[in-house]
Amino acid sequence: MTAPRPAHHVATDQFRNPWLGTAPARFAGLLRWGLQRLVRRSAAGPDRTVFPVVASAFRAPRARADTLAVTWIGHATALVQVAGRNLLTDPMFGERASPMPIFGPRRWVSPGVALDGLPPIDVVLLSHNHYDHFDVGSVRRLAARHPDADWFVPLRLGRAVRACGVERVTELDWWERASAGEFAVTATPAQHFSARGPFDRNRTLWCGFAVQAGDRRIFFAGDTGYHPEFRRIGETLGPFDLALLPVGAYEPRWFMRPVHMNPEEAVRAFADLGGDTHDTMMAAIHWGTFKLTDEPMDEPPARTRAAWRKARLRDDLLWIPRHGETRRV
Repeated sequence: MTAPRPAHHVATDQFRNPWLGTAPARFAGLLRWGLQRLVRRSAAGPDRTVFPVVASAFRAPRARADTLAVTWIGHATALVQVAGRNLLTDPMFGERASPMPIFGPRRWVSPGVALDGLPPIDVVLLSHNHYDHFDVGSVRRLAARHPDADWFVPLRLGRAVRACGVERVTELDWWERASAGEFAVTATPAQHFSARGPFDRNRTLWCGFAVQAGDRRIFFAGDTGYHPEFRRIGETLGPFDLALLPVGAYEPRWFMRPVHMNPEEAVRAFADLGGDTHDTMMAAIHWGTFKLTDEPMDEPPARTRAAWRKARLRDDLLWIPRHGETRRV
C-alpha cells in the first residue's frame, strides 16, 4: 500500500504551504503591488550610514568545542561556530539579489564578513532558491574554497547546488534528519514558496533547519511567514540555545503576510518555539541588507524591540545585530 502523500506535496510534482489561507499572491497580486508603488510614495528611509559594518570577533580557524558564537554577515547569512565547527546559513555575498547584474535589489550594506575572509566552513544550510538566499556566484566561490563542506538543502534543490560545483549535498523533506560529523540536521516546515523564473514556481521545496551539535541546539527559520508548526518544532527538536528568526521584508501585509513574518509575528514564533521558557537567544535577521519591500529599512529593529517589551520577554535574550557583529551564546 502506497504511503499517503505529505500535505505540502502536490500531485503535479510541486510543493505548497499546507495551511489554509497561506498561498502566496500570484501575478495579479504582484501587479497590484507594483501599481500601488507607482501612485503612492514609499515610506521614508534612513541614510545607509545608519547600518555600520563592525569588526567581527569570530575565532579562526575554529572556536573551542564548548563555544557557541554567531556572526551576522547580513540578510539571512550568518556564521555559527559550535562544537568546534563552522556552519554557514543562506550564503548571499553578491551585490544584487537578482538574476541580472545591473537590475534588481542592490546591497545597502557590504557583507559583515567577506567570503574570502570566512574561516573553514564545515556545514552550509540553504533554505530555498530565491535570489536573496541562493546566490550562484557565492555558492560557486564557496564550493571552490571549501570543497569538503556538507550542504543541506530542501527537496529538489540539490541539482542546482551541484551545478555550482558543490559535491557533498543532502536533500531533506520537512522533518527529515541527516548527519554530518557532529551535526544532526533536521529540515523544518516553513511558509514560503520557491521560484527562480516565471516557469518553475514551487518546483523545489523551502524549509528551515534545526541543528544539534553536541549538547547545543540551533534553529534557523529560513524565509517564512508565521505558521502553526513553530510550537511543534520547539517541542520536537528543542529546546534551542539560539534561534535565528527573520524580522524584515513584511510590507504591505496583504501581499507579504503568507511569506514573511513581521516583527510581532517573529516574537510570537519565538514564544511558540519555547524560547521564553528555555533561555533561548533570538537573533533578529533578514533586515537592513536589501531593500525588498515597503517598510523603512530601519523599522524592523525598532518594531522588534517594541514587540519584545510588550511580550515582557527578558532583554538579554534578544539580539539585534549589526552587520559583522559577533555574539557568544
